[in-house]
Amino acid sequence: MISVFHHRLLGFVLAAFLLALAPLSAAQAQDPEAAIEAMQDYLMFADYEAGIILPQQIDEAVFNAVLFVDTRDREQYEAATIPGAVHIEWREVLDRIDEIPQGQKTVLFCNTGSLSAQAAFALRVAGRDNVVVLQTGFSGWQQTAAYQPESR
Repeated sequence: MISVFHHRLLGFVLAAFLLALAPLSAAQAQDPEAAIEAMQDYLMFADYEAGIILPQQIDEAVFNAVLFVDTRDREQYEAATIPGAVHIEWREVLDRIDEIPQGQKTVLFCNTGSLSAQAAFALRVAGRDNVVVLQTGFSGWQQTAAYQPESR
């Protein structure tokens, strides 16, 4: 059963993603039905919690096995990030999709999880089922991650 919070969050993410579709390329704009169909396919068959990871689940083994992608802006990334994280701003994930490996679990994060959720949704619709969102984002990781090597 979906909680009211999660229902609203999903609605927010979907609405934000649909708004993000507005500036699509001319070819994509000519076929909005294909984009809608891809999103519907994803939403109908995605497991509810398949797209998230909690900071408490990130122990040393998980930390060493995943790729972290910091989706915040460059200034925030340079100020502090999860050690080893690569920087791909949330709006650039589809343009830089080749930098996100298909065979490795990839954890996207921003400050709280809202922008990275939009990026992860776009990647999942694009077929990347190995991508998850760090629920509560970088802030949550700092406060409750099971494993935290020294930050830079």
